[in-house]
Amino acid sequence: MHALKRLLLVVFTVLAAHAQADRPAPRTDANSQLAHEELLAKARAGGIDLYFIGDSITRRWGATDYPQFLANWRDNFFGWNAADFGWGADKIENILWRLEHGELDGVHPKVIVILAGTNNVGPQAADDAKIADITRGLRALVDLCRTKAPRATIVLTAIFPRNDNPAALPAINRLNENFAGFADGKAIRFVNINAQLADANGKLFDGMTVDQLHPALKGYQIWADALKPILTELLGPPATTDHAPQPTGDPSANKK
Repeated sequence: MHALKRLLLVVFTVLAAHAQADRPAPRTDANSQLAHEELLAKARAGGIDLYFIGDSITRRWGATDYPQFLANWRDNFFGWNAADFGWGADKIENILWRLEHGELDGVHPKVIVILAGTNNVGPQAADDAKIADITRGLRALVDLCRTKAPRATIVLTAIFPRNDNPAALPAINRLNENFAGFADGKAIRFVNINAQLADANGKLFDGMTVDQLHPALKGYQIWADALKPILTELLGPPATTDHAPQPTGDPSANKK
């Protein structure tokens, strides 16, 4: 049994090295698998009208192990029945796998907010082939969301600037141009707040991130302020009560 597990790990590692953004791929570490189970339980709980999907940038906003960010999440989205399905370090192909394995099944949200792709870019420059691959992956993610939740409006968010390596910025700009082309202004909306996060050269303004990548409270609030007019249009003003499931967090943080 142990030998089989080691063999499977090797196979998944080899496949990951040749991953394509539009091909679903699992995260095989135990913590990610446990997080997936917790997110499945959240999806099955029901009561979700506003569904956020993405990587760690999305996850931290509505997670129990980031209480300040969670408080900001509640301040902005309480009454819209919002639930966070982000998971740290996910690439687009990992998000596709999670959605294909139940995290959106039977949820029937009215709005889905997507922010994904920065982990596919990474902190390096990207060539044309990589940009095309990431673009295909994001298109596949949008299409999968529309297949599983055909009545939902998709709100696609531009990849945020990252200053851990400025070499990544040209690729991010090109990808955001491609993503903007997916929007029709009705079933798929596009939101780009990057001009409020960074200057024209992509240098982040003071206080926008905690580590040159992940937003600080100021950055999250800018994102919220861009989303709320769209949410009000699509969902009406927030109610005085909220029936979304309870937030989850990083299982490893919960153990600590």
